[in-house]
Amino acid sequence: MSPMQNAINIDERYLNSLPFPALIMDNNGNVMIWGKSAEQQFGFATSDIIGHATSPITESLLRQLSQETFEQIAQNENFTYIENIQVYTQTNDEITTSLLAKSFTENDECLILIMFVLPQFMIKPTSTNNALEDLKQSLESTFMTVTLDQDGFIVDCNQNFLKISQWTPKRVIGKTFWQLFPDNNESEKITNTIWRNLNHGLTWQGEIEKISKSGHPYWVLLTAIPTFNFETNEQQFMLLEKDITKAKTIQHQLEKIAYIDTETGLMNAHRLEKIITKMIEEQRHFSFVYLSIDKFYTLKELQDHPSERNLIIEFTNRMKMYFQDSTMARINENDFVVITPLSEWFIQGFLSYLQQHPIYNGSVAVPISISGGITRFPEDQSTFSQLMKASIATISTVREAGGDNIVSLSKAIHKALNRKALIEKRLLQALDQKNLKVLYQPQVDVASGKITAVEALVRWEDEVIGVVSPDELIPVAEETGLINNIGSFMLEKACEQALIWKKAGFDLKVSINSSVREFRDKNMAKSVLDTLTKTGCPANLLQIEITEKFALEAEAATFITQQMRKLENEGIVFVLDDFGIGYGSFRYMQILPIDTLKIDQSFTSSLLKSEKTQKLMLGMVQLGKSMELTVVAEGVETAEQAELLKSFGCDTIQGYHISKPVTPEEIEILLLK
Repeated sequence: MSPMQNAINIDERYLNSLPFPALIMDNNGNVMIWGKSAEQQFGFATSDIIGHATSPITESLLRQLSQETFEQIAQNENFTYIENIQVYTQTNDEITTSLLAKSFTENDECLILIMFVLPQFMIKPTSTNNALEDLKQSLESTFMTVTLDQDGFIVDCNQNFLKISQWTPKRVIGKTFWQLFPDNNESEKITNTIWRNLNHGLTWQGEIEKISKSGHPYWVLLTAIPTFNFETNEQQFMLLEKDITKAKTIQHQLEKIAYIDTETGLMNAHRLEKIITKMIEEQRHFSFVYLSIDKFYTLKELQDHPSERNLIIEFTNRMKMYFQDSTMARINENDFVVITPLSEWFIQGFLSYLQQHPIYNGSVAVPISISGGITRFPEDQSTFSQLMKASIATISTVREAGGDNIVSLSKAIHKALNRKALIEKRLLQALDQKNLKVLYQPQVDVASGKITAVEALVRWEDEVIGVVSPDELIPVAEETGLINNIGSFMLEKACEQALIWKKAGFDLKVSINSSVREFRDKNMAKSVLDTLTKTGCPANLLQIEITEKFALEAEAATFITQQMRKLENEGIVFVLDDFGIGYGSFRYMQILPIDTLKIDQSFTSSLLKSEKTQKLMLGMVQLGKSMELTVVAEGVETAEQAELLKSFGCDTIQGYHISKPVTPEEIEILLLK
């Protein structure tokens, strides 16, 4: 495209949408835009036409058109129609055609549009007259039709349109396309899109709301089509419309049922999410007030069914009276949300309002208590999901403190909640992209002083949120269900590394931590054995660490115990981790296939500071030895701790006194010392 053509503000798509081959040229005969249809019909390539000092159009194609005729076209404000003129193709073939030309001004330059009205592009009325007439009658009887001129003014319409819209021909002819639609921003966006499509030679179809002469709304399925009037030689547009008001009314009624709580008339959580999302998009500041009726089910038991319903309705009425002009929703049976710009002190005043306007069951006031949370957008949280999670966390905090209060969380807690939400979002991506890595912390046999095992520990350093500690990662993974994914990742990596060390001559056991959630899957044992087979790792090199919480559930769930037995039979060792801080039970130590007892580091850290702790640890070691279990102490940080544990009869120690968690290469260096 030449520099001159770039300066012209004409849409080529419009030119190519015309029903005939066409071009745009200036007064000097230079072609500015050469339509695709013209290129195909006459054989002149665009590169041969555009930007050349001597145009083959005036020299060849239009050589019968005199300069005087060009000047007449340029001076004529209306269309110029020239019948039966000969034009010549690139191969000098002669074609008889008619020309339709129109001058216009673009960027202060006079230009000429020329269309070649070729016979093959014309509909022959003699052969298709009946079919076209039948088609016209069918459209007239089935659809509402409106015809617009090139400027969007109504020039014709049928009886179906007049009947539905309540217009009369005298009143509607001459009105504009835009006057048929509601006067609001949403309608303006859609009608401008339709008009833009039509002017680009494109059709538009969709459901749209219109207004009748009296201003009542109705809905149509609209098909807008660009056409050409050969009698007037002008661009026109046709609107074909099907009345769908009844179907839309039913749809709106169903949506109302789907989005409204029938008991209170408040919107439900689905509708609330849509409204909140829109408010967030518009960056509107608001407070998200979550209100929960305390001990609701106890109140239900104290009352009969009609009173229970009365309680909810009366509570809703008090919300509506106090939070006037605020948006309200019912989340579930006893939880509500108020979206309001009101200040925090006013929101908290709702509790006093309830005391001053009690709800009665007969003649007795209901002892109603409310736990509430205030979360602000955008200061505290930034999405609907985050607003809900923060509110639930706030309600939990309020109830732990006794309830009957409406509070907002501190900035520090909101920051922590935001980080947790970000961890949830980024964790799935980290698993997909294998961004997690595994470090290993060695365990030393007290008697020999040699490293006999390592614990595999997951580490994650994210490019967005930085280092995520296991204390942050594991709870989030368990809540989201991604702990299974992390477990599978860790198992495979640990097995691969154990095999590498075995081939290098290091007979090291590798421990992985497992969640009871993983073993709730009845295929867990099979998955572990499949991984061992896949990696080629011997089963006796794998240790699985479980917590006392895990053990307590496994004691009651036979299928978990059966899976553990199946893995034990293959040579896998189970380690009871964090012993002493969980759900103490001697019974599961008797039932479950536990080989090793691992005393929690909280005892080790205070070992030298407390004589009572020393007695506790000695007792735990002796308990483990009496049950023929290997006893491991974790969190060992000093030589004094190590010596004391050795004197207690502890078998193995683990902690920073030996090494922090390190890479496989660093483990090998420690093994060679």
